[in-house]
Amino acid sequence: KVVTIAKSKKFRDHQGKVLLEGQRLIKDALEAGAMLQTLFFSTVGQLKELPEAQLKRANLVKVKFEDIKSWSDVVTPQGLIGIFSKPNHAKMSYPVAQLASSLPLLLICDNIRDPGNLGTILRSAAGAGCEKVLLTKGCVDPWEPKVLRAGMGAHFRLPIVANLDWESVPSNLPAGIQVCVADNKEPGAQAENVSVLRGGGRAGSAPDNLKAPVKSKSDTAPEHEDEESVADVCVPELAAQYYYENWTQAPVAVVIGGETHGLSPDAIHLAASTGGKRLVIPVVPGVDSLNSAIAAGIVLFEGKRQLLQRHKQEDKRQKFPIVG
Repeated sequence: KVVTIAKSKKFRDHQGKVLLEGQRLIKDALEAGAMLQTLFFSTVGQLKELPEAQLKRANLVKVKFEDIKSWSDVVTPQGLIGIFSKPNHAKMSYPVAQLASSLPLLLICDNIRDPGNLGTILRSAAGAGCEKVLLTKGCVDPWEPKVLRAGMGAHFRLPIVANLDWESVPSNLPAGIQVCVADNKEPGAQAENVSVLRGGGRAGSAPDNLKAPVKSKSDTAPEHEDEESVADVCVPELAAQYYYENWTQAPVAVVIGGETHGLSPDAIHLAASTGGKRLVIPVVPGVDSLNSAIAAGIVLFEGKRQLLQRHKQEDKRQKFPIVG
């Protein structure tokens, strides 16, 4: 059953349980208020660092280290595995330091399917002080073991809202928010049959024309134009700029597209409806688009820099108002 919970999203969803492994992750979960049901441990000493009150409410099961090693998919297991009720972000108690450093900066993940990338992105979002992370349908399950390991406790540092369809994304965003998209928009892409469905969310080469209109066809378009499934994917035009130029009209959200297909048309439409922009990370010509986790880290920390700079300038104006 332990192995099934760890490896089957269907089982996790049906049972409403997640599996966490290792002292650091289990401790973070308990301190954030996640409900521990069963804890498997190999030595009593491993329990000393965990909050005692939460342990009293759980089933504690001492097992051989060899058993945990056979259940674990970690190369060097710590001998500690916990089964938790699936955490509800609305009921979590996030660390005071995290809340104090929170910025009006949100992240939307669009079809991030690689577990390592998603975990790294969540870790970067927590490090940058993001207020919230939204995962659209098509993203890998955030409670998949590889995502949890790469996230290094980010799941218990900021709200992560998963499995959203695009229609429900706006209701999870603050009023008046501007949504921007990270883009690779390679030179000459507007003149070719290059869809925003491919690679659009991966930051890459700087475009020749930053404000080129975007109209593209689906990757999977059949040869015959009269077939029903053929349709131009009409995507609104978005002004594009380099990521280091000013774009943080607070509050602001950034969309990072997936590794294979990049940004979805829904992401572009949402950005256009909020007056958002394309944020381009320039790379040396000929270099392929950046990994989505790297692009997220670059854009989020630049957003943090801009927001903190704006706050500093506002504080100065309040201390030394300009007298007309």
